[in-house]
Amino acid sequence: MSAVPDGLASAPVRRPATNADRAAVRALVAQVLAEYGLDSARGARDADLDDLEAHYWARGGRFDVLCDGAGRVVGSVGLLPLDATRAELRKMYLVPALRGQGHGRALLSHALAEARRLGFGRVELETAGALVEAIALYRRFGFEPTAQAPGGSTCDRSFALDLQP
Repeated sequence: MSAVPDGLASAPVRRPATNADRAAVRALVAQVLAEYGLDSARGARDADLDDLEAHYWARGGRFDVLCDGAGRVVGSVGLLPLDATRAELRKMYLVPALRGQGHGRALLSHALAEARRLGFGRVELETAGALVEAIALYRRFGFEPTAQAPGGSTCDRSFALDLQP
């Protein structure tokens, strides 16, 4: 049984993630990566998903999920501190049924507002070239390609955005 619904009961709601969301987030990541022909097993095994609370919250970042009316995870976005001035946008995924409706923009806007609130001056991300819609969204928000080599085997592109105060 998929953790991601075919239909949505009502407007999705964003909330802070807890470790109780790990399995649902892993299923979401695997589903989206598989949809784009990427290594879904690798993405779903990422160590940051083992303990969302320790990996994100305890380090001064955040991880949020978007849930449908039944409480099922239908989207996610993480903000992981890299150092005192930089954060990495991670695990931004959305089920196909919600794409093109502004939910991705809302998740990204939220993450960038939180990055500013937390005092970060730069947000970086790594992604796969196959995720063309996500790349287009990042570019619309002002993210620019960087020369930094991506660290993950699934990712082949790096982007960064310098935040305005």
